[in-house]
Amino acid sequence: MTSIINGKEIGQEIRKSVENRVKELKEQGLTPGLAVILVGDNPASQTYVRNKQKSCEAIGIFSELIKLPAEVTEEELLEQINILNNRDDIHGILVQLPLPKHINEDNVIATISPEKDVDGFSPVSVGKMMLGQETFLPCTPFGVIKLLEYSGIEIAGKHAVVVGRSHIVGKPMGQLLLQKDATVTYTHSKTPDLPSITKQADILIAAVGRPNFITKEHVKPGAVVIDVGINRDENNKLTGDVNFAEIEQIASHITPVPGGVGPMTITMLLYNTVQSAEKQLSQDK
Repeated sequence: MTSIINGKEIGQEIRKSVENRVKELKEQGLTPGLAVILVGDNPASQTYVRNKQKSCEAIGIFSELIKLPAEVTEEELLEQINILNNRDDIHGILVQLPLPKHINEDNVIATISPEKDVDGFSPVSVGKMMLGQETFLPCTPFGVIKLLEYSGIEIAGKHAVVVGRSHIVGKPMGQLLLQKDATVTYTHSKTPDLPSITKQADILIAAVGRPNFITKEHVKPGAVVIDVGINRDENNKLTGDVNFAEIEQIASHITPVPGGVGPMTITMLLYNTVQSAEKQLSQDK
């Protein structure tokens, strides 16, 4: 029988431990702080930011929202980031993506101090992750690793196949699995005969951004299937990259959409922010 991996429950369990760490920090006179910069009025971005703020407040993290108009210049945005880089009460900085086309996202991400890069996107963070050094890990792939661990799924020695190669999910996902001693194969839109490779996977990670793209022809019986996708189908219903109804019949474990990977992304953002505050406190002693 297929086990449904419940990201809400696992996320809540991790948040409880993070909340306890927040209390310990406050007892020592330090409140973890996260600053979120929102450029423009993209409705989806506004929803994401609102959820992040609520999650911060729920466990006692100070959250500051900085709203900037869509026409803000890149120079003005970088100046705002540098102000936050120098503030002692801010331990994490997050710039909500996507940004308006006239702003270079790479420049923005590179300007965030690596000590406050709780999204794990900066070149320094990515480089350290590749080398297996201590750093902030990107929230969604980090959340997937926690889902697997909390579900008691062995990663070492397994063949993990990642479908997708984005900088935010696909590429770092493969690296984190590799560091857990999995054998990793990357696949993408140019991979010929995709099912012949995905059917070899003990752990299949779908991160392509195409609704119901992964079907039963892609999955071997008993595989663990993690669906990172968040899409809208023709009926405007939230759906993942995996055809859940088909795969549920053959996978050993599967994540639903919603309620699977999604809750873990914000959970790991909170985790990284508290970790940043703890580092500051240890350095100040």
